[in-house]
Amino acid sequence: MTALTERRLLKLAVSILAASTATAALAASPQTGGTLKIVGTADIDHFDPTSAALVTSNNFLRAVSRQLISYEASTDDDARLQPKGDLATEVPQPTNDGLTYTFILRDGVAWDAPDGSRPIVAADFERGMKRMCNPSLGSAGLTYFIDLIEGMRTFCDGFAKVEPTAAAMKDYIESNDISGIETPDDKTVVINLTETAGDFVYMLSLPTAAPAPAEVLDYMPDGPEYRENFIASGPYTVASYVPDSTIKLTRNPAWTADSDPLRGGYVDNIDITFGIQPDAAIQQLQAGDADMTYDILIPPAILQMLTATGDDKLTTMSVGRTSFLWFNTLTDNNDGALRDLRIRQAVQYALDKAAIVQQMGGPMVAAPQNGIFGPGVLGFHEFDLYPSENAAGDPEKAKELLTEAGYPDGITLKMPFRNQNAEPAIAQTIQASLKKAGIELELTPVAPSDYYSKFMTNQENTKAGLWDIAPVGWSPDWVGGAARSVFQPQFTYNGTHQTYNYVDYDNPKANEIATQAINATTPEKAAELWSQVDELVMQDSPVAPYTTENVILYRGPAVENFQPYALGAQGDWTNVWLNR
Repeated sequence: MTALTERRLLKLAVSILAASTATAALAASPQTGGTLKIVGTADIDHFDPTSAALVTSNNFLRAVSRQLISYEASTDDDARLQPKGDLATEVPQPTNDGLTYTFILRDGVAWDAPDGSRPIVAADFERGMKRMCNPSLGSAGLTYFIDLIEGMRTFCDGFAKVEPTAAAMKDYIESNDISGIETPDDKTVVINLTETAGDFVYMLSLPTAAPAPAEVLDYMPDGPEYRENFIASGPYTVASYVPDSTIKLTRNPAWTADSDPLRGGYVDNIDITFGIQPDAAIQQLQAGDADMTYDILIPPAILQMLTATGDDKLTTMSVGRTSFLWFNTLTDNNDGALRDLRIRQAVQYALDKAAIVQQMGGPMVAAPQNGIFGPGVLGFHEFDLYPSENAAGDPEKAKELLTEAGYPDGITLKMPFRNQNAEPAIAQTIQASLKKAGIELELTPVAPSDYYSKFMTNQENTKAGLWDIAPVGWSPDWVGGAARSVFQPQFTYNGTHQTYNYVDYDNPKANEIATQAINATTPEKAAELWSQVDELVMQDSPVAPYTTENVILYRGPAVENFQPYALGAQGDWTNVWLNR
């Protein structure tokens, strides 16, 4: 997983392991009251929606903030991926040949302002979008908006020259506008785009597109004062916060259920405790001392035990995350052998994806992957340009391609890997499968903090040949129509090196079809076009996909109505209730 990916998102298709239990929970009458207890290992990255980027943070922000557009928490695959009006009354159809979107704000939506409840107005949305460009602490999602919303790049270019102090940034925001965002009255937001974009409404579901109250301009973005004076728009607000220890949320008195079609707000309080290790967290859930997890992956041994006993509190959720090997086509190692398509194809055929799936914990945890788009992303479809029986690899086909390319005795490649979790074992599994085809891997364990800066995003080291192939992963930033967020950062090149397109890969034909897909007016047409993009990229073989991964979730016995929220890859805190 790239460093950027680890801050992101993503997040689709849920499979409930105990359908009968889920049905019973849905049928039960909602219960209000009580404290939902969340346990996790690491603190939240940002309170400020503008800068938050970790997928786990999306669950916190679901509880305390709102966007124009969001999603219903649901066990239904289709319902969970459909954009819905949140602050906006509905998802509008664009006008002006697809370039203009007009949003009407709901009645009753309000800030928990210092002087009492105050309506959220259209100007708050524009203020939030302006804050994405701040020179102090920007937004990882800015890249999607900056050239798409009319006038936003001009605004951001000017903002970049401003002194990064609260006073200077406040003055710039209040003195300058984004020409493409109009607020003709308090209830109306009009957004004008530079080009049609069928996925634009999905982008507005990101926390970074949340509105901002006027008071936050007095503080540094996400600074201590911002956190101490947090102003909520969701059903909960911050009651107390101890860094790396606890966050306590309580009901937001300015929020009303009538104004929010997506959040039930059933529990009175949400307590989040950090510093809990996975084994201890699962034990607390089993004992009923905790209810849900924050950022915890269930250890394989515990997962096997829970599965073997048929524990009905397990849920598996596919998040659209794909793992693959990047090929270094910039290095002169082996006389530039990886620039030969046949060598890259040989690696594709040699990979034993089934063995990697087993190493990761089996079909519940992962599945073989053959393209750049994972399940749940519009454009994902079943295809395999480099097939093998049962996804176990075809070493003989790989040897044939190596021989054709002038390497009948095989080839030796360098592969770094992050020395954490299951990645060493996965690296060894890849090494063993490629060895059968005559491809020797020299494995290099790397500290997680050095992996991307040293081997991947430092292009000088890439060109110098410090690595030949490298395992990475990617998750889409939003759900549903999210193919742009997979393709654009990794597989396009416009003359300027992009951080996560490690070798400046580019396919003009794929770019052309991707533009058509972005401009498509129906999901069906977009899916058809993105499917073509996927196959075009895989024909070039810049990467060798091997798995798509699931998130395995576990909850305590008191939790009912456990409905997964797509952007958070977790049960929705705002819609569960407690039976205790």
